[in-house]
Amino acid sequence: MHHATAIATGRDTSLFASDLRDAADALREAVCGARILAVGAAGSIGSNTVHTLAAFAPKTLHIVDQNENALAELVRQVRSAPTPFPVEDFRTLPLDYGSAATHALMAAEGPYDYILNFAAIKHVRSEKDPYSILQMFDTNIVKQARFRRWIAELSPQADYFSVSTDKAANPVSFMGATKRVMEHVLFDSAKEIGLKGKVTTARFANVAFSNGSLLQAFEQRLARKEPIACPKNIQRYFVSLEESGHICALASVIAPHAHIAIPRLDPKDSLVLLEDIARAFIEGNGLQAVEFDDERAACEAAAALHAEGRYPLLLTPADTAGEKPYEEFVGEGEETTEIGLKNMLAVYYKGVLGSTPFADVLTEMEEIVLHAHKVDLAKSTLKDLIGRIEPRFLAAHIESTRNLDQRA
Repeated sequence: MHHATAIATGRDTSLFASDLRDAADALREAVCGARILAVGAAGSIGSNTVHTLAAFAPKTLHIVDQNENALAELVRQVRSAPTPFPVEDFRTLPLDYGSAATHALMAAEGPYDYILNFAAIKHVRSEKDPYSILQMFDTNIVKQARFRRWIAELSPQADYFSVSTDKAANPVSFMGATKRVMEHVLFDSAKEIGLKGKVTTARFANVAFSNGSLLQAFEQRLARKEPIACPKNIQRYFVSLEESGHICALASVIAPHAHIAIPRLDPKDSLVLLEDIARAFIEGNGLQAVEFDDERAACEAAAALHAEGRYPLLLTPADTAGEKPYEEFVGEGEETTEIGLKNMLAVYYKGVLGSTPFADVLTEMEEIVLHAHKVDLAKSTLKDLIGRIEPRFLAAHIESTRNLDQRA
C-alpha cells in the first residue's frame, strides 16, 4: 500500500484481504465464466473492483464509462500487466449509462450474469447551484431507475450491484440525499418490476487518493507548489483504492439480497481528522507544515516556504454547504447484521420513510429532469422533492451561502 495512503487509513495492507481469502471459493464459483457488465467503471472504485473480479476469470467483462481517457488508461493497465488478463471477452465502451446506446448494447450483448453500477455525481461541492443538483438527480436517481428497468427487461436474472456512499446515512448534503434516494430506487419494488436476481449496494469511507479526492489534490498541489488546504475539525473514514475494489467485489457477490454492505470500522480507531492527514502528508514529503488561515497569504508564501523546506497548510472553517463534521455508515433507525465476513457488516434495507408513494415522487423527479427548462428550477424545489421520501433531510441539510468552489 502507498505510504501516503497508509497515513490516511492507518493500514499497510488491505483490511479485507482475509475476507477475500475466506470467500475465494464462493467468488470463484460465482464469477468464473460469468458475463459481467460494469458501468461507470473506469474511475477509481470501479476499475479497482474490475481488477478484483477479473482475478476470478469471468468470461465476459464489458466496461461502460463516459470518460474516454479513463477507459484508455484502463486498457493500458490491462495490456501492460505482467500476467495475461484472464478474461476472454474484454471490451470498453465510451457510453453514458442512461443512453440509448447502452440500452442497445444490453439488448445485443446480454443477458449478463452480474451488472455493477459505479456511475455517480459524487462531490458534495456539486450542490452549488440548481443546475448541478439537477444533474445529480439525473445521474444518481433518474438514470438509475431507467437502467434498472432495462435490467428487468434484458437481464432479469442478473445480480445487480450499485455503489452508494457513507454520506447516504443520515444525509446532510444533496449528494448524500440523492444517493440515499438511489438506494430506494435500487431496492424498492425490485422484484415487482421483474428483477429476479439479487440486488445489493455498499456504503463505505472516502477512498484515499482516488480521482478527484481531497487527498489526491494534496499530491497535485504539492507538484504545482500550491498550498495544501483542508477544512478544520472534519473527521473522515478512509479506505485505500485496493480496499474499495475489495468491498464492492464482496458486496456484489457475497452480501445477501436487499442489504447495504458496510466496512467494520470502529469510529474510535478509524475516524481521522483531515488536518492530521494533511500534516502527515507534508511531513512525509520531507517538509515542515506552516499553518495559515488566510488563503491569499498561503498562496503567496508557497514557493518561498518550499525553498526553505517548509510548506503552507491552509486550514479553512467548515462552513460550506453539506459539509458534515464526521461520517457514519448506519442511518437513524437502521441496524447492522452479520454476513459471514470478518471485516464487513450489512444494513438491511427498510424502505422509504415518507408517506408519499415512492413511485409518484420518482415520476415527478423524472419529469423535472426531462422538462427542467419549463419549470422554476430552484434548490428548494429539489430539496422538497427529496423531503417527501426522506423527511429528515429537510431539517438535517446543512445549508450555507458558501460552497467548496469558494475555497482554495
